[in-house]
Amino acid sequence: MNRPNVDKKAYLESFFGPNLGYVIEQFENYQQNPESIDPEMRLLFEQMNEADFSLLQDNVQVVPETRSVQTEKILAAVKLAENIRGYGHLAASIYPLGNKREEVELIDPAYYGLSVEDLKAMSANIMLTNSPAAIKTAYDAYLWLKEIYTKSIAYEYDHVHNVEEKNWLRDKIEKGNLHSNLTNEKKLKITNRLIEVDAFEKFLHKTFVGQKRFSIEGLDTMVPLIDEIISEAVVDGAETINIGMAHRGRLNVLAHVLGKPYEMIFAEFQHAPNKELVPSEGSIGINFGWTGDVKYHLGLNRQITGENSKKAKVTLANNPSHLEYVGAVVEGYTRAAQDNRKEPGYPVENLKASLAILIHGDAAFPGEGIVAETLNLSRLNGYRTGGTIHIISNNTIGFTTESRDSRSTRYASDLAKGFEIPILHVNGDDPEAVLEAAALAAEYRSVFQKDFLIDLVGYRRFGHNEMDEPMTTSPQMYTLIHKHPVIKDLYADKLIAAGILKDEEFKQMEAEIQGKLQAAYEKVSKYKGEHETAEPEIPVFLEEEPTIATSVPQDQLKQINHELLQWPSDFKVFNKLEKILNRRVDAFEENGKVDWALAETLAFATILKEGTPIRMTGQDSERGTFAHRNLVLHDSVTGKTFSPLHQISDSKASFAIHNSPLTEAAVVGFEYGYNIFAPETLVIWEAQYGDFANAAQVMFDQFIAAGRAKWGQKSGLVLLLPHGYEGQGPEHSSGRVERFLQLAAEKNWTVANLTSAAQYFHLLRRQAALLLKDEIRPLVIMSPKSLLRNPLVSSPASELSTGEFRPVMEQFNRDGQEDKVERIVLCTGKIAIDLAEQLKNYPDNEWLQILRLEEIYPFPTEILKNIFNQYKNVKEIFWIQEEPKNMGAWYFVEPRLNEIATNGVRVQYIGRRRRSSPAEGDPNVHKLYQSKIINAALTRAEDGGLNNG
Repeated sequence: MNRPNVDKKAYLESFFGPNLGYVIEQFENYQQNPESIDPEMRLLFEQMNEADFSLLQDNVQVVPETRSVQTEKILAAVKLAENIRGYGHLAASIYPLGNKREEVELIDPAYYGLSVEDLKAMSANIMLTNSPAAIKTAYDAYLWLKEIYTKSIAYEYDHVHNVEEKNWLRDKIEKGNLHSNLTNEKKLKITNRLIEVDAFEKFLHKTFVGQKRFSIEGLDTMVPLIDEIISEAVVDGAETINIGMAHRGRLNVLAHVLGKPYEMIFAEFQHAPNKELVPSEGSIGINFGWTGDVKYHLGLNRQITGENSKKAKVTLANNPSHLEYVGAVVEGYTRAAQDNRKEPGYPVENLKASLAILIHGDAAFPGEGIVAETLNLSRLNGYRTGGTIHIISNNTIGFTTESRDSRSTRYASDLAKGFEIPILHVNGDDPEAVLEAAALAAEYRSVFQKDFLIDLVGYRRFGHNEMDEPMTTSPQMYTLIHKHPVIKDLYADKLIAAGILKDEEFKQMEAEIQGKLQAAYEKVSKYKGEHETAEPEIPVFLEEEPTIATSVPQDQLKQINHELLQWPSDFKVFNKLEKILNRRVDAFEENGKVDWALAETLAFATILKEGTPIRMTGQDSERGTFAHRNLVLHDSVTGKTFSPLHQISDSKASFAIHNSPLTEAAVVGFEYGYNIFAPETLVIWEAQYGDFANAAQVMFDQFIAAGRAKWGQKSGLVLLLPHGYEGQGPEHSSGRVERFLQLAAEKNWTVANLTSAAQYFHLLRRQAALLLKDEIRPLVIMSPKSLLRNPLVSSPASELSTGEFRPVMEQFNRDGQEDKVERIVLCTGKIAIDLAEQLKNYPDNEWLQILRLEEIYPFPTEILKNIFNQYKNVKEIFWIQEEPKNMGAWYFVEPRLNEIATNGVRVQYIGRRRRSSPAEGDPNVHKLYQSKIINAALTRAEDGGLNNG
């Protein structure tokens, strides 16, 4: 090996640790048989002289005759060092109550047959790569490593497979004192913060006796931990910090991290009118929405100024009691804050512009499946946020369940290992260690743009809530807790002992904070009993939807259609797909038709031209589950991708479309969060099949349906749920429209089931036009499957360039023949097309009118009234549906239709009987039922019902 211009001494000194042991072993083999070793290594030994060998030997401070024994000891020392790194966390002092520390043989030199003298005879380089100057021997290194890896912070990073990351972590950790800038002034600030945290909880406890608050006590250092992460993030360039957490400690975080005035919090405990107390802030209390929410579910925004006068917005997301579900929402907030959507193409990401901090419970982190779903989003192109900092608020108990009954893993954090997330366990009673953890987490996230987890280990001073008595279920733990000093006292004693703080100064700090709390309470207490409880004011709703101009000139649509079919000359579209796409030219020819997919694409293109960004995700959404959309084309030779919507002329906004992971709850939550944070964006989530959406039911129930009523949180999210009975069995039929209708109230969302491409075009454009208006609400569409290519669903191009969305469509134009109509059949969605297809077999149908209910909610009462009033001789009104009677829209529409039915007619039901399963499993049985339903609706008979269930 010829190594010109290389300092051989420096090169040989670079061998240490396992490398040194390997070189010595190879040299022994070389002496026995030069041909037995690697040629390059043999060349190195051939070029070495006696001085070089001496230098190599000096690294281990041994004589040649004992080299083989020493080699074993060197390798043992190396293994000892690695096991301290890998297993030191088991012996670390991370439990404030001192009740779980273990003795670990693997970090004891004796386990490897090593004595103190053995280690003192070796160089520190065997165990440490960059050892401090004071560390000379392997024994020094052993003590150093044991000190680092078994104190108040326990490190787990062996599961991180990337060598660069692992080496970076090891180097940072083993330098010691990660937070070297922790000045005395900073320590005093920590003390003051801990006094605030503790005093606030104690004040609530004694002032509002018996009221729930889910106190932070036992994990007080979580507040300075969040403070420090935010501070580091702002320095790193974050303009937005989004926090998600459950109820434990939430009031304290609101008060001290978000700066919510004490008066407001006290007013919520006292049910006083907090708008009068802090008028400059407005009412952001329990009645912020129409029904409002309890105080420990509320969120808040705050503008802060960091170092160098950098400003940032801190948001604590509203969160119901479903614990971990808010995490996905906060990730959506964060990605929305990072995306620049002002130019065509995919949004430009700036991953440092925003940071997500997710605070988990130690029982919920391993217990709630949504956590794994959300973690899986972290490295995906459509969902990454440049690394989330996770904090497990670990009080070692969940409700009354201790960890042995709540998880199958050693640590609450073990789930994160599967995603190669570095983990720090830190003793919550050591504030300085907590800040070290924050510094490492923030720097790792900045360098590698990956998630990091801090397991903040503490305890829970009271029961699950302040009315529980924990001694009944956890007597041993709570015997220790009752004897354990509070964190602020422990830290103050440390600073007093060090001469940094004086006892009288500490007492003065306590008195000042107590004075602030008392003054705030006195301001609130004068309102006690002076106000009446009144219902929250609910906005007055318009009976019908606002009229929005959604038509687009046909020449513009034709030009867009032409541009959509242009792709780069060297881009090879799969030949079969190319032929299908090129047929779209015919849509604007005479007698041409626009199908569902083209109507959607044209709607998207026109929305982009008007400056509204679009984000669409879902399982297989780029192509479309039913191979109908094809908004991302793949080169059939190179596999490169191209989206025609990125080249529309005069486009003024971004278009993002991503195939999602096989996940519903986390993705729906993410898209909801994205939409809340970027309300100007048309955000669409598409289920692979509509019934898959029920895996995201919590998101619909707790956030999307109720978020505005609870928190005043507007959303324009669009949900596409493929729905329709094609004989594919129970799990590929129903989008569960009945569940969305059951949640429908206060005009909280729109539920639609459409039967024409033009209707879809106009409804999408209406949604985009409403995004920043007060009338905006989520849009739930039972989208088609087999109808995607059905000619009866396709629309003439003229229907896109004229008109608007119609909540009700009439099958027949009965102008002048209204008196002949004796039966009205109402339906929604696919069954309307089934009826239309069969009408050719029922030419004598002047007695019949079929009404398609395109918008089920808000229910188009006035439109239907006007239609009913046209038909004076109606004797029968039927609702027909393909879903079982206890599903679909029947129970929702029946009372509303009977309220407006004319001539004293009662609405009857045609459809499948009540069932527990949504559909038949056999396609032939399905066809039989379907034909009977259609026949009953179209046959003039005394009893038109098939089976009323």
